[in-house]
Amino acid sequence: MKVSVQAVAVWGKIAPSHSITAIMITDDQQTIVTGSQEGQICLWDLSTELKISSKEILFGHTASVTCLAKARE
Repeated sequence: MKVSVQAVAVWGKIAPSHSITAIMITDDQQTIVTGSQEGQICLWDLSTELKISSKEILFGHTASVTCLAKARE
């Protein structure tokens, strides 16, 4: 079964620069995490209807985020 997901603009008319270089989804499949070439990490909510909405954007890295990993307990 093929599922299509619509593109979502969450930033208004001018989007921040966020060239995605890494992507990860949490085990509960409710949050998507993206890392960017600009050093940002973005958290996105993913609903059961496959709708994506912005949650948080984290700043502070001085280099590109090229890898994301889940922390162990």
